[in-house]
Amino acid sequence: MLLYDIMSVMMKNYVKKLYNLIPRYGWIMLICFLSFNMLTYYGARLFIMDAYKYDLTIALDKIIPLRTEWIIIYVLSYLQWAVGLILAARERKGLCYHVLGGEIIAKFFCLICFLLFPATIVRPEITGTAPWDYLTRIIYSIDTPDCLCPSLHCLESYVCFRAATLSEKMPRWYAWVMGIFTLLVFASTVLVKQHFVVDIFAGVAVGEIGLQIARFVLIKKGYYEK
Repeated sequence: MLLYDIMSVMMKNYVKKLYNLIPRYGWIMLICFLSFNMLTYYGARLFIMDAYKYDLTIALDKIIPLRTEWIIIYVLSYLQWAVGLILAARERKGLCYHVLGGEIIAKFFCLICFLLFPATIVRPEITGTAPWDYLTRIIYSIDTPDCLCPSLHCLESYVCFRAATLSEKMPRWYAWVMGIFTLLVFASTVLVKQHFVVDIFAGVAVGEIGLQIARFVLIKKGYYEK
């Protein structure tokens, strides 16, 4: 019983520290972002399962080789998103609303694109036995080849990079690291045959549009510099 009480107190203290890591408005925005992200990613698939899907292959896609070792970068991007968005959410209210609000707006555009212009990609069969080959097969099995354009992977990494450039508290090297890793994520999406080249540019475009609309609204409301 004593051990249970000790563990209970430790868990409560841990949860309290975690909650205090991010301001209340930051948690609200993160929850809204995650909710709309799930709606965009999974909701669109409910409507396009039987729809005709376009092939967005261009000449460059045909000469890009399959390099399954790049799946490591592809998977590590999730860590980049967690770090980038949490730091943006906790720095200041204006940056939090700008970045996460921009994310939500960008996801709205993605949802429209997925519904009106669904695309698919023919992925190669992975026969290798290296660890990254196994990991690639796992990703293929849990991530169906649809909802491709714009690339959510590229969108998320680009917004995290932009958040780094907008930060007033993070050191300059942080933005450089985010920028370089974002370029690696872009490359990984086509090298593991999860996306087409055009998906990268579309992901960046909707990300920037979302950020600019969020910035405009925040300036009008007087929240941008807070």
